[in-house]
Formats: sequence, structure tokens, C-alpha cells
Amino acid sequence: MNQKPDHYYTEKYQLTAPHSEVVAAVSQIAPGGRALDLGCGSGRNSLYLHLKGFEVTAWDRNPARLEQIIAEEQLSGIHTAVKDLNDVRFNGAYELVLSTVVMMFLQPEAIPQLIADMQASTVRGGYNLIVSAMDTEDYPCSLFPFTFKSGELSEYYRKWRIVKYNEHVGQLHRTDEHGNRISLRFATLLAQKERVKE
Repeated sequence: MNQKPDHYYTEKYQLTAPHSEVVAAVSQIAPGGRALDLGCGSGRNSLYLHLKGFEVTAWDRNPARLEQIIAEEQLSGIHTAVKDLNDVRFNGAYELVLSTVVMMFLQPEAIPQLIADMQASTVRGGYNLIVSAMDTEDYPCSLFPFTFKSGELSEYYRKWRIVKYNEHVGQLHRTDEHGNRISLRFATLLAQKERVKE
């Protein structure tokens, strides 16, 4: 089978590159599992995961761009659905459940249930990957309906094995009134659901 290069979809369809944390996480996770991409947007991460051998379920309020690419490329193994993450409930058995730069656009009251369902839908030994904006004293942020406080995201995963957690400063694609990209802290977490200890 002709394996497409990692940048195939990015270049052909002028997509933003897959999130760097997704690329980093995939290097640690055995390929060939099932992945759930919450808030897939135009599909940059879903398409990358598919290239890496994952069976992908991709949800978004408007997955039309990804559906167009799937149709054009005649892809199997990526399943889209229109979902509003503010009120979706779900379960499943995924090796990877991810939500990158999405939670900050949701209503605050939706977050605890969404994370609970992400955790419940992850198989033992599977992973959750979350990247989302924060509101901190040094980098206050009021741009979004929801932002994490310091330590808040890691607290949700205190019973999991935290592979990676940081609250580093990053930049939004949007700019301020001077044309500079807006800097703020992002909570970044990769955590593994513990296997059952007998």
C-alpha cells in the first residue's frame, strides 16, 4: 500500500498542520487503535491519525470540510458526525480520546461531564490528550467562554498516569489590536488510564 507522507493532507488541502501535541502523543501510542477527535474542525488531527493507522471517529458542529476530503480521497476508517460538545453524552472503547484547542469554546458547565465521558470511553491503557487555554494571573484571558485555572486540568486526572502536563505560554492564531499574536497559557495534558492491577 502506498503510504502517504505525514504532510500530504496539510499541503494538498491547505490545512493547518496537525497539532504538535498530537504528533508527539502518537509517537508514544501503538498505532492501529481507535481514536475519538472531539471538535475535529477541518480534520487536521483526524487525517493525521488516520495516516498513522488509527480508526478515527471525528465530531464537530460542522465537519463539512473533513467530509469533503474523505469523499474526495475515498477514505475509509474516518467516521464523522455532527455533534455539539456542549450537550453530547457518549461512551465507547477508544485507545485515544483527544480535544485540542476546543474546550475553551464550550460552556463552563459542559466541561466536567465532557471530561468524565472522555475518561469513561477510554480503554485501560488508553490515553486522553487535552490542550486548552487558561486564565492565569500572569496571562489573564477573557476571550473565551471557558478557561482552565492553574492545576485544574491535572486534578481531573489525578487517578491516571500523567505522561505529560504543563501550563506553558503559547500563541493564538488571532492577533491583538497591534497585529501581534495573542499570548496566553495553555494547559496541555497527556494521561494514560491505568491498567487494572490484580
